[in-house]
Parts: sequence; structure tokens; C-alpha cells
Amino acid sequence: MRTWLNGRLLDTPDEAAVSVLDHGLTVGDGAFETIKAVGGEPFALTRHLARLGRSLRGLGLTPPDEAWLREGVAAVLDDAAGDLRVRITITGGVAPLGSERGNTGLTVAVASAPLGDWPPSTAIATVPWPRNERGALAGLKTTSYAENVVALARAHQAEASEAIFANTVGELCEGTGSNIFYVLGGEVVTPTLASGCLAGVTRALVLEWADCVERDAPIAVLADAEEIFLASTTRDVQGVHRCDGRELEAPGPVTSALMRTWSERAAADVDP
Repeated sequence: MRTWLNGRLLDTPDEAAVSVLDHGLTVGDGAFETIKAVGGEPFALTRHLARLGRSLRGLGLTPPDEAWLREGVAAVLDDAAGDLRVRITITGGVAPLGSERGNTGLTVAVASAPLGDWPPSTAIATVPWPRNERGALAGLKTTSYAENVVALARAHQAEASEAIFANTVGELCEGTGSNIFYVLGGEVVTPTLASGCLAGVTRALVLEWADCVERDAPIAVLADAEEIFLASTTRDVQGVHRCDGRELEAPGPVTSALMRTWSERAAADVDP
């Protein structure tokens, strides 16, 4: 596994040195993207870099040069074998202890690890803590992930691989690292971005490649859904066979068709 830190390629992550005063470490001041690489080719890299830029600007940080970031991705993927997860992490850099930022420049890291495989379906569990659709970080993919860590641990206690959040008004929002879709009356629906969910890259492609609609609804809609599936960079499109103890057919006929569409389209275009 290779790591690229501030323009320097390292053979192992253990060689990387980041200051204990880095704002990403002390207060979670940073943004990141996870990109899937198949056969050494990063999938949807342009979309991921665009979202990374939006997240950084939302934090008040100036994104680095995109060409430079592409060099970092290419460096960790050079001569890579197998499918990999590539993570770009950018923080506010070294700063005083506390919320105030320093002026030493950003910390930029690119790392890779084996991707692993997800099963065709999984279990999900709703959690009692809401996403704040009106918060300063709403819709940004930041390194402030402790809320997700707590929620995912709760889901694992329920023997589920993903936790599902409502927002502050009780509407269905998202998972800790995925967007959620459901089928009701034969219609495929996913929450709008106004719900506070992340503008997922896989979510956007599913909306472009399939007959789906964006609509906000109470999280209780999951109790009536005919099918449920998750969408994310690492999961692609994954059916849900259990939601809070309720068993579902998974992947159901609609989800199965979407999975086939995804596989065909994604294989045909690595940078859609």
C-alpha cells in the first residue's frame, strides 16, 4: 500500500508524518473523498475531485490544484494490483490548539488499500440521532466523522452493516457512508439534497442512469417500502434484506435491474 503526502510518494503509510497540531487531527477540520480503482483506473475521479472542491470551499479552505491531486492518485495506483480504495484527505494543516486555523498551508494525503467485496444484500438499522440539514457541514464530506462512528457501532449491535439517519424534521436522510433508495408502488425514490444528505457520486449516477425520483418523506416510509437499496462508492448498488428487523426480498426485481444497469454503464465508462 502506497501513500502520497504533500507531493512525496512513500512506500508504506508508517513513513507518513503529520504534526500532532494538524487541524484535521485536533478538531476534524478537513475534507476527504474515497474513490474506487479497478485495474489501476480510478472510477469517476472527475466527479470525486469536484465534490472534494465543494467540500473544501464549504469549509472555507482553498482546494489544491486538481492536476496535482491527480498526480497523487496516479502515484499510489502505479503498478497497483487488484481493486483498491483510494482516499484523498485534505486538512487545514498545522494550527494552534483550538478551533482557530493556522497559516502554514494544507495537509494533503492520498492513500490506497484493498477494496474488498460487499455481498449482494445487507441489513440496515435506523438510529435515534438526526442529521442536521441546516448545519454548517450539511452536504459536505468532512473528516468530522465521530457521529458516524457512534451510529455505525449502534448498527453493528443490531447486526447491520449500515446505520440510517433521519434529519431534524424526521425525514429520511442517509447512511453513515451511503445514500438510500427505496421502491414504493414500483417507483424508485431517494431523498432530495435538501434533506441534508451527501450528494453521493454513485447516487448521482443512479439518478442519471435509471428511472428514479428525488422526494423527501418521513423515515417511517421504510416500513412500507417494497425494496430498499444503498448506493455508495464502495458498495455500488446493494440491496437491503433487513431493515430494523423487517425482512425484504433482496435484491428485489427493481434493485436487480438497477444493479445490472450499474455494472454495464460503470464498466463502459471509468470517468462518467
